[in-house]
Amino acid sequence: MTIKQGLGAGQIRLQQIDPAAISPGEFAHLVRHSVERGARVVIIDSLNGYLNTMPQNNFLTAQLHELLTYLNNQGVATFIIVAQSGMMGTAMSSPVDASYLADSVVMLRYFEHAGEVKKAISVVKKRTGAHERAIRGLEFDARGIHLSEPLMTLRGVLTGVPVEIPAPRSGE
Repeated sequence: MTIKQGLGAGQIRLQQIDPAAISPGEFAHLVRHSVERGARVVIIDSLNGYLNTMPQNNFLTAQLHELLTYLNNQGVATFIIVAQSGMMGTAMSSPVDASYLADSVVMLRYFEHAGEVKKAISVVKKRTGAHERAIRGLEFDARGIHLSEPLMTLRGVLTGVPVEIPAPRSGE
């Protein structure tokens, strides 16, 4: 992975971890050690690997709660990615619901429209303050990340199989 210079040497540390090679406790220790050495942002990509190391899924929530409480108490911004199983449609599911632990939840979703696979983004939870409730198209290209206007003429985008609805006419 190439990271453009800008923060200075040693300011970003990426560490690939094989969930089959370390226990959840060892992972939590590595995260804590990084914070003790000055990490201010932690990104766990993905929670699915962490989940797969747990002998029973019910332990994940307790251990994750403990780790997130520690990170929060240390003033660390934490981002956790959870991959859903399935690509599109109503049969998608998440291996764990940790949303109650989160201050904010941003949902990225693939959907089919007009013969193309597209991406949508929406904020489905923000614990404090107002947030945008619109569902927007999301595109990545060589120039960066682009958001569309709200997808007002589609209903069901978050199911992955939207239906077109008539656009509201001006003045209505």
